Amino acid sequence: MEQLAELSYALDTFYFLMAGALVMWMAAGFAMLEAGMVRAKNTAEILTKNIALYALACIMFMLVGYNLMYPGAPISQYIPNLSFLLGAENDAATFSAGGEDAPYYSARSDFFFQVVFVAAGMSIVSGAVAERMKLWSFLLFAAVFTSIIYPVQGFWKWGGGWLDAAGFQDFAGSGVVHMCGASAALAGVLLLGARKGKYGPNGEVMPIPGANMPLATLGTFILWMGWFGFNGGSQLVVSNFADSNAVAAIFVNTNMAAAGGVIAALLTVRMIWGKADLTMALNGALAGLVAITAEPLAPSPLQATLIGAAGGVLVVFSIITLDRMKIDDPVGAISVHGVVGMLGLMLVPLTNGDATFVAQLTGLVAIFGWTFITSLVVWGIIKMIIGLRVTEEEEYEGVDISECGIEAYPEFSQRS
Repeated sequence: MEQLAELSYALDTFYFLMAGALVMWMAAGFAMLEAGMVRAKNTAEILTKNIALYALACIMFMLVGYNLMYPGAPISQYIPNLSFLLGAENDAATFSAGGEDAPYYSARSDFFFQVVFVAAGMSIVSGAVAERMKLWSFLLFAAVFTSIIYPVQGFWKWGGGWLDAAGFQDFAGSGVVHMCGASAALAGVLLLGARKGKYGPNGEVMPIPGANMPLATLGTFILWMGWFGFNGGSQLVVSNFADSNAVAAIFVNTNMAAAGGVIAALLTVRMIWGKADLTMALNGALAGLVAITAEPLAPSPLQATLIGAAGGVLVVFSIITLDRMKIDDPVGAISVHGVVGMLGLMLVPLTNGDATFVAQLTGLVAIFGWTFITSLVVWGIIKMIIGLRVTEEEEYEGVDISECGIEAYPEFSQRS
């Protein structure tokens, strides 16, 4: 019996680690998507942001964030305890004794799976503030976001806090990860302002196309693939009949939601503009993935496709609306992860009988309110101390040169 328990422990630990590795691969997806959606003169800097934020998220979450999100003995359901560094690995004696206290997988595998989630949340911010924010201002915010802002609201749901007690449902993070990252991005964008030349004197929207659509498409496919670990790994266990079937259902539903998002977004822009807009198709895929993330297990494959399609339609109108409001988001991150993240949360009761619209709305407002307000404060302090935005000359020349000293495409003499 003990050998069987050890085999289950090993299998679940391995599955957890491999799912985490898939989510880590999403960092490459965010980097490629954002590099393709910005102009050539800003490519090296956005790539620097993405690799640096990932590394910084890992360090800050190890130092303090993980313990804030999963405190052994919180002060209350609203306030976690502050402690530092990772605790000990699972105790062999506790495992051998069995019972309810026996761990299902390695404690270190849990940290690894959680840290790649916080990095994904921070990656959402980098695309929204692209092409005009100072690199070091961004990284300073990333340190605060990954160590304090994200873990506190994560504790409210996944750490056993008050949102979990209130019945709020968010299986893999439409709210805890995606809407949280988008809320922080929105606060930064509002203080930062739009890129020069994005909006005309009479409020007209001036398109600023990205430099590399093949790269953006590759990034979207990488994110699509990584999402199987994002949602599938959130089942936590795979070593028995019921959980194995659940993981398979999650994979299928995740895939179908993305497919529904692509087709719905394409049909929507075809009706609006008469063209098949690639950037909207890419954002449609991501919107479908975000929409299903709050509840990827309960729906049928057809329901998952329709949920993804709803996200694909919504993201098109959200991007158009935010542009008309002069909220400049070069990659559509606020719409994809924020607006559609809200949709995903509110659709959960349609397929999950344990969820209520009141509990979902409570979680939505709490996560958005906490993240937006604290982020606005932190962004504001950074703006007062070292500033948020590069100079007009640096923005015109491209932040690759001013922030990184190199160009991603040095053979191109013309910067556009």
